[in-house]
Amino acid sequence: MKRLFSIFSMLFVISSVYLPITFGQDAATLSLPEGAKTRLGKGMVYNNHAHRKAQGRGTVYNNLAYSPDGARLAVTGNIGIWIYDARTGIALNLLAGDENFVFSPDGQTLASNSGGTTIRLWDMDTGKHLHTLTRHENSVNNMSGHEDWVNNMLFSPDGQTLASSGGVWNDRTIRLWDVTTGKHLHTLTRHTYRVNSMSFSPDGQTLASGSEDETIRLWDVSTGEHLRTFKAHEKSVSSVSFSSVSFSPDGQTLASVGGSDTSLPSSGIRDRTTIRLWDVATGKQLYTLTGHESWVWSVAFSPNGQTLMSDRTKDDTIHLWDVNTGKHLRTFTGHKSSITSVSLSPDGQILASGSWDGIICLWDIDTGQQLHALTEHEKSVNSVSFSADGRTLASVSMDNTIRLWDVNTGQQLRTFTGHTSMVARVSFSPDGKTLASSSVKDILQPPGMHIMSRPVTIYLWDVNTGKQRRTLTGFWSSVNVSFSPDGKTLASSGTDTAIRLWDIDTGKQLDILTKHRGLVTSVSFSPDGKTLASGGTGNTIRLWDIDTGKQLRTFTGHTSMVARVAFSPDGKTLASSCSYDPEGQRDLWDKTIRLWDVTTGKHLHTLIGLSPGHLVAFSPDGKTLASSWDDGTIRLWDVNTGKHIYTFTWHEGGGVRSVAFSPNGRTLASGSMDGIIRLWDVDTGKQFRTFTGHAGSINSVSFSPDGQTLASGSEDGTVLLWKNVK
Repeated sequence: MKRLFSIFSMLFVISSVYLPITFGQDAATLSLPEGAKTRLGKGMVYNNHAHRKAQGRGTVYNNLAYSPDGARLAVTGNIGIWIYDARTGIALNLLAGDENFVFSPDGQTLASNSGGTTIRLWDMDTGKHLHTLTRHENSVNNMSGHEDWVNNMLFSPDGQTLASSGGVWNDRTIRLWDVTTGKHLHTLTRHTYRVNSMSFSPDGQTLASGSEDETIRLWDVSTGEHLRTFKAHEKSVSSVSFSSVSFSPDGQTLASVGGSDTSLPSSGIRDRTTIRLWDVATGKQLYTLTGHESWVWSVAFSPNGQTLMSDRTKDDTIHLWDVNTGKHLRTFTGHKSSITSVSLSPDGQILASGSWDGIICLWDIDTGQQLHALTEHEKSVNSVSFSADGRTLASVSMDNTIRLWDVNTGQQLRTFTGHTSMVARVSFSPDGKTLASSSVKDILQPPGMHIMSRPVTIYLWDVNTGKQRRTLTGFWSSVNVSFSPDGKTLASSGTDTAIRLWDIDTGKQLDILTKHRGLVTSVSFSPDGKTLASGGTGNTIRLWDIDTGKQLRTFTGHTSMVARVAFSPDGKTLASSCSYDPEGQRDLWDKTIRLWDVTTGKHLHTLIGLSPGHLVAFSPDGKTLASSWDDGTIRLWDVNTGKHIYTFTWHEGGGVRSVAFSPNGRTLASGSMDGIIRLWDVDTGKQFRTFTGHAGSINSVSFSPDGQTLASGSEDGTVLLWKNVK
């Protein structure tokens, strides 16, 4: 058992991203973008549940769900949807770029959507992509796909039909699709505003839809004909729910919830706290359930159809109602903050709730008694989901972990790890065998407060295997790392004003350099490894003796915070650039790069740009300096004369965040806020290749010593290694 757990843990250290895959691949090679050869890290767990809930964007898709047969677990990350083997925890697939998903009733098919107009269908047994449901010419119906982002997806009880609804004002339609063929069947067009919610009747013959036009409509699934309209809510309808096949076989009652009062341009009485029960056959309203003091987001029938559960977004309670009488039965209380997710066990006996307080509560439905409080998560619980047999509960949290729990005992069974926060920097060791990446963890921030200092982990990876060799912890907001030339020492810097030196082989901290009075933004070893340069707030640059830890010299002259420092290959020249000064006046920001004589401390040249320059990199021969600017440009400079050579101007999606020369000096790599990595021919200034695949800004790029591999670190929490970079 210990060996099995060890193997499981080892497999989870590695990760992936992009394009369809076949099962059985190593997780580090799942769905790689074109040109990439491996991926380190799995990105962050994406809280689309709370995001969509806060925006009122239609269905709040679970970002964690068991397949109906309990064999697989789907989890939404910021780089795509991960499919895990629920028993072993092994990653089976990655549906890259997608964030919303729904399983078919038999668990054999999964529908996914990225938030755009396209829906993809996947075979869960093989991992193969089956169909893409999108806008295309149709001889029967001019355009069959949605014109705006897809707001809802829902399988019929038999899994043969998929219903989808459009997102904003441009697409108020519902579309029905044949799951087997991928063909468009019907377009339902009576709603005049966005469709927020849909539900199939237990027999699959009728579809109910709730809209921001304040109506609920019933549709004939086989013909697409409109059957009936219910109108009583005075605001948009955010949720409708038929009692499903397993919950209420007769399908005679419909529950609906009013939506946000901010969704429509018209004014009126708020109706987001009201639940209504309807007779499906007659369209008659049976009961109005009132008493909620804040917005009710969702409702769900118990398996026997006798009770209705409702949860609210603005407080920490869950309510239970008698369907036959409309009376309030009980309130579940115990959370200390807003509830983010609720799930009912398959037998309807246990209710699970997750909250912003990081606690999961298990409740006895009949008595209202709290059975267990699960407290292992360190941050908000995004979603909870029961396994098909009801014995296991899965949870996903903003602490980037997925946890499995024994429902009977409340004991934690397993933790899935590997998801991380944004990658701030990457750097190869001199021998190319190790890659260091620093990951800044996201932490909860009180409203109105900006937290500058964040906990950080530096990961050391084996480049050949993709395995994590070691982690360095115990410091805050370390956003920069630099290897010594012999690869034995790593320097790190952060917001705690300290520079730390680490022994790579043992992971032990060797020394702390503490003369800086604020944020240390950059560290760089001299080519002989004897000196370390650092820059940061205070507008100063400091040189340090590595052997003694003593400060050797201070360079002054910049008028804003120093952003980057870099030694020339011969160690005789130091380049420094500035960043924005948040406390200074815009017209006084230092927009210069300065070149310094390392031996004498003399200022050699001042290179003037149009905006503060964040990054500097010397060519291998030391004759050229590359600099990036917030205007999206990269400039090359003659180091001897300080003159500008030429400018690269193709980054149109924001400032360039990182630049690096290849070891032979012929290629310059750049990464920017647009998520694109570009390769440039240094001699001609022409762009000759681009790499795409990250789901966030590129914070760092670094060439391996042999120039065969390029590493990129991104805000999506992953590192990609790219091939064919010459």
